[in-house]
Amino acid sequence: MKERLSVIADWLRVEGQLMDEVVVEGVSIDSRTITKGDLFIPFRGEQVNGHQFVHMAIEKGAAASLWLKDEPNPPENIPLLFVEDAELALQQMARAYREELSCKVIGITGSNGKTSTKDLIASVLSPYFKVKKTEGNFNNELGLPLTILSLEKDTDIAVLEMGMSGFGEISFLSTLAKPDFAVITNIGEAHMQDLGSRKGITQAKFEVIDGLHEKGQLLFDGDELLLHPFVNEKQDLKAYAFGYDKDNDLALQDVQTTDEGSEFTVTGLLEGTFTIPVYGAHQVKNTLAAIVIAHELGLSNDQIRQALQSAELTAMRMQPVMGENGALFINDAYNAAPTSMKAALSFMKETTFREKKWVVLGDMLELGEEEKAYHEALSEKLLEMDLAGVILYGSRMKWLYDQLELQLQDVQLLWSENDYEPVKDLLENETDSASVVLLKGSRGMALERILDRFLWKRDQ
Repeated sequence: MKERLSVIADWLRVEGQLMDEVVVEGVSIDSRTITKGDLFIPFRGEQVNGHQFVHMAIEKGAAASLWLKDEPNPPENIPLLFVEDAELALQQMARAYREELSCKVIGITGSNGKTSTKDLIASVLSPYFKVKKTEGNFNNELGLPLTILSLEKDTDIAVLEMGMSGFGEISFLSTLAKPDFAVITNIGEAHMQDLGSRKGITQAKFEVIDGLHEKGQLLFDGDELLLHPFVNEKQDLKAYAFGYDKDNDLALQDVQTTDEGSEFTVTGLLEGTFTIPVYGAHQVKNTLAAIVIAHELGLSNDQIRQALQSAELTAMRMQPVMGENGALFINDAYNAAPTSMKAALSFMKETTFREKKWVVLGDMLELGEEEKAYHEALSEKLLEMDLAGVILYGSRMKWLYDQLELQLQDVQLLWSENDYEPVKDLLENETDSASVVLLKGSRGMALERILDRFLWKRDQ
């Protein structure tokens, strides 16, 4: 965003001071990350009052700042806009700026795979368009407005991730972003404690169409039966289903794991064979949304194929990492829920990369009253696999450990409640160049810390 402060005052319908000739070239809510020309937005919390950092922000190059009307002693020598609520002002700025943008907006939600799908869509479009995507976890009521305000006027495509924990949140983000394409990656079990059931989760995710452009398109996981009634109720909605079922508009088949990644064939809306440098059939499925959008934006099969071959995903999503001891670690530790956990285990079951297979599983969080059953249910998947070892980390994984202790034969089994060291010790002693190790757990379990033991020499 690059706009005169007086125009922003009009957007917000507020008064200000020293606004003449002031031009804002960005927005920041953190005085530590201020860049020249930013508009600083001070938030007032229980522990910290951002107004105490306004002078610092100006000294670091901020062009102006917001100031809450009920905050005493506003500085008289700084360009200010006086607002009732900092968060609402940020959102209103984003809403007004969105009206000035001509770019196509892609809004992505789902229980799992949002970030991977975002990365894959951006990867396939970036060689042919000017693309901006959500950075990090800026996918909520603060992060999404900041992302919109960071868009340059000549951006062609904005790929925006939308997260939530309750009803109404996706609707708010969608009506703010006004997407031309809306994507629902899947329906899992995360936030079950807040939404009550998978049907409730489906209802909350389907809010992504609330702000959809009147000529916009929905892309959704066609293998998820819970989504179909919601889609069928919207008779005027242009929707494409993707997935494994042959009746999907874009159907996936013949997924093969290769040294270069995953090779797969699609039929339906378009036909062909594609490759992505990423492991896991669930990541292949996420790629289908990228293929449909690229096709709808006019790219040829060859253009899509070429772009996907160099796709890059955010770290800790089925990310291959070579250990100093020769073991191949699959770092999928960014997050976990029953759906994504089973998908990662399916990959481990089918892969032939290495002879000795290990899985390190951390607690799955935010599953509500059924969390014990969800953890125990993983035993069925694990008992089907030919494994060298199973390591479980976290208090909830004790439920799974108790299931496996009596049934798992000729497989090394370890449970650690809150100490990484026994996990590292076992892997260091038992894995080598013939081993592949999956790390998979919820973000709060931070299983990537296990890699420290195996990578420190390389960084010296």
